[in-house]
Amino acid sequence: MWLKPECGVTSNLWILLFLILPAVCCTNLSPGNAVVLPEIPFEKLSEYHFFEEPLINLRPAERVLPYDLITPLFSDYAQKARFIWMPEGVSATLAEGEEIDFPVGTVLIKNFYYPADQNKQKTMVETRLLIKRENQWDPLTYIWNEEQNDASLEIAGDFRKINSHRPDGEEFTIDYSIPNLNQCKGCHERNRKVVPVGPTLENLNRTYAYQDGEKNQLEKWSELNYLNGLDPGADHDKLADWSDPTAPLHDRALAYLQVNCGTCHHNEGPANVSGLRLTTEEENLFNLGVNKPPVSAGKGSGGLKYDIVPGKPDESILVYRMESLEPGAMMPEMGRKLVHREGVQLIRKWIEEMEQ
Repeated sequence: MWLKPECGVTSNLWILLFLILPAVCCTNLSPGNAVVLPEIPFEKLSEYHFFEEPLINLRPAERVLPYDLITPLFSDYAQKARFIWMPEGVSATLAEGEEIDFPVGTVLIKNFYYPADQNKQKTMVETRLLIKRENQWDPLTYIWNEEQNDASLEIAGDFRKINSHRPDGEEFTIDYSIPNLNQCKGCHERNRKVVPVGPTLENLNRTYAYQDGEKNQLEKWSELNYLNGLDPGADHDKLADWSDPTAPLHDRALAYLQVNCGTCHHNEGPANVSGLRLTTEEENLFNLGVNKPPVSAGKGSGGLKYDIVPGKPDESILVYRMESLEPGAMMPEMGRKLVHREGVQLIRKWIEEMEQ
């Protein structure tokens, strides 16, 4: 079942461009089934040749490399299959502060799906592309069809009825929200520019089970010339796994908050005016929200005084907003229709164990 939101922007303009502009607009054209990266986005995901047919199996084409993150963003329990592709002859480099500088032509591919169970097959929902152009990153969203054999470009966003279950087996039904172009920019904005937020050096620094065996992802990228400048002997930063009960609680909590909240709540993010800095680099407890009053009161505060009250999660605005589903109060404000119970439980425990 599809629910179409009201929106003044449609994909008709893109379709018109596809009909008018000649095929010579494409660059990196290669024979056969090699990846094709056009200047104007394709209407169908299959046209890029990122994956072999049938598309739903997500078998990557040559030079399309799978990767995973240590701590991922919560997206209503959707699973994600991530891949990266770069043209021949280019590599990412390590910039100051171990930030990855991706070359022009890089494509980050993120597939959202709900896994199969005893009652139904895997359900592909959307595939998001982030394409590095000469002066910017272009976010694109492709929505999978009912036949589950391809996905179509959609810049206006959409909704899809999803029936699935939580990790504990409890079933849920939601109108899964597929973001429009402006919403994509809202989460990926830094200093008013769209940037990748998931594949950071510290969040990639983990082992991955490749077809030819397990290997650290950073080493694999370096081996395939996808990443230059990596010192194999260096002790690179590594983000904590939010779900690892053996890791320090503080590190787990900050990793979770950085990924789920820190894209906005950092010095260069759209929520920087709040003064709340939810990143692993922040050492000032007040900036992390401890005994910090909100910049503006109202519905978002739930009538509470401070973002975090040590030892008292029920008096902490941070927990209130994570547990809320009300517009204007819930945080993150986009990208979820459900409360992430396991994430809330982690933050509750973190606050409970803070010194008062």
